[in-house]
Amino acid sequence: MDHFRNVFFITGNAYAGKSTMVRLLAEKHRGILCEENYHDRFFPAVDPDEFPGLSYTRDLKDWHDFIRRTPEEYKAWIDETAKECEVLELKILADLAGQEKPVFVDTNISLKTLKRVAQPGHVLVMLADPQISVRRFFERPDREKQFLYRLILEEPDPEKAMENYRQGLMLINSQESYDRFLHSGFPVILRDDGRSIAQTLALVEQILGLC
Repeated sequence: MDHFRNVFFITGNAYAGKSTMVRLLAEKHRGILCEENYHDRFFPAVDPDEFPGLSYTRDLKDWHDFIRRTPEEYKAWIDETAKECEVLELKILADLAGQEKPVFVDTNISLKTLKRVAQPGHVLVMLADPQISVRRFFERPDREKQFLYRLILEEPDPEKAMENYRQGLMLINSQESYDRFLHSGFPVILRDDGRSIAQTLALVEQILGLC
């Protein structure tokens, strides 16, 4: 799609540094920032028949039901929501791409779709050890994660509830998913805690042709 010629996509798994990189790229190159979940503005109006995944949390009456799902149900919901988010992302980006500024996206768009819509050299995969997201999920101060953590602590058996949730995280952040990104054919940057943020940014710019 030629109208995505000024859009740069960063995809991958959790804790790889995607959100940090798109933010820094947008600041340095005076571009448009599309952070994780930038499509949230559509949520209030989504049709539950068309977007059952996205409308699930919007229409949820008791959030304890969210954390009580089986790992398999949680994974299926994540997969469904990712497909729905892709529809909204493509709609937003089609509008933004008409501007002169570069657009930097922390994306949920599938690898298959990225191969179809992105310009050559405009996609980067960033990866971290898949176990990091399982071990450190609740360490981040994100309001959403801390809300879920409190819900788990409110359960009759918090330890059992936590283990159930972590099993869902393991399914989502599986080695299979990691390998799919790793062997996607797109350039890959692996998380390296010995590399500074500035060094990672320079590497990202080099790969995306922004030097």
